[in-house]
Amino acid sequence: MLTIKQITEDTDKVIRGLEKKHFANAKETIAQVLELNDKRKSAQNQLDKNLAEVNATSKTIGALMKDGKKEEAESAKARVAEIKEASKALQLEMDKAAEDLQTLLYTIPNVPYESVPEGNGAEDNVVEKMGGMETELPKDALPHWELAKKYDLIDFDLGVKITGAGFPVYKGKGARLQRALINFFLDEARAAGYEEIMPPTVVNAASGYGTGQLPDKEGQMYHCNLDDLYLIPTAEVPVTNIYRDVILDEKQLPIKNCAYTQCFRREAGSYGKDVRGLNRLHEFSKVELVRIDKPEHSQQSHQEMLDHVEGLLKKLELPYRILRLCGGDISFTAALCFDFEVYSEAQKRWLEVSSVSNFDTYQANRLKCRYRTAEKKTELCHTLNGSALALPRIVAALLENNQTPEGIRIPKALVPYCGFDMID
Repeated sequence: MLTIKQITEDTDKVIRGLEKKHFANAKETIAQVLELNDKRKSAQNQLDKNLAEVNATSKTIGALMKDGKKEEAESAKARVAEIKEASKALQLEMDKAAEDLQTLLYTIPNVPYESVPEGNGAEDNVVEKMGGMETELPKDALPHWELAKKYDLIDFDLGVKITGAGFPVYKGKGARLQRALINFFLDEARAAGYEEIMPPTVVNAASGYGTGQLPDKEGQMYHCNLDDLYLIPTAEVPVTNIYRDVILDEKQLPIKNCAYTQCFRREAGSYGKDVRGLNRLHEFSKVELVRIDKPEHSQQSHQEMLDHVEGLLKKLELPYRILRLCGGDISFTAALCFDFEVYSEAQKRWLEVSSVSNFDTYQANRLKCRYRTAEKKTELCHTLNGSALALPRIVAALLENNQTPEGIRIPKALVPYCGFDMID
């Protein structure tokens, strides 16, 4: 959530940033924010004046009574009562303005950094880097959903029977490959200095608001109505919320956490060839990285996270590219985001497997996640997160890009985790 200080210090810059994100009616919304803030401040100022007058007048009442000036004392009492009554209405006015202001601020996305390119959508994202090994497949190469059936790795129909579309059942070496990837990703994160967390996979509404999934992504989250709890779309939500309403010591930063969880997304409106097989699921496994950092170090943290994810893709021997997302494609909460995509040779398309984002102070302001400097000043932290990695499309690419006439080859880095080097 943007702070009033950010908006008032450079209103034009905020409006330009929101327009870069194609936020509708940016000027009108910011004008409404400023109007509500002025209304709140005006009511607060008058309340402060009223309180000062009540205190001053109340002090005179005893002295007037003592001097026998009963009529003047009664007049003073009446004035105090009058001010207190007027203050009740002012308090209601101030509370309403503050509530409306908070509600409106929740609907405004983060302002992107200057380094975020202009653009309307995915077609305008900038390719920063390409890497990995080129793949040559047999002429009769199959997409992963057919390979999964051929080698009895994943049963999509059984998932439909048990739950519905988008909830596959992994079997045999398919299940072992999933577990191998999870352990590989966690071990790599731990070696890079991340502390592993095993959080809940359901969160309350306060947690959803803290990291910005609510109210922006409410329609994409599974909601347990009876308990007013949400299934998490990413471990970012529970792990970052560990630091909600927390004041950290500067010496604790940067905090580096990783977590494996199941993730749940309704993916409403998704259909067609791009959602076949593992391309888009309602439930999937993911290892997430979360960092809490000082503002002056967050850029370095972001780069370290990008290097980490790139290192994973290199070890998995997959062709990949890194995209700098444009204003029209960057997420609601991010100030800067890079996507990693792996190439599926059998499908002839790029598959997104990670987003690595810097949120600046946007989430921290919602979370009230702060740190105390050596000078004992309290400042907002920066928060960052990234997938390292989301499994479904990694599995899809591994199956498709490593198929041979003899079977599906397992990358060397995964063999110790799988316990086999070939799926046949």
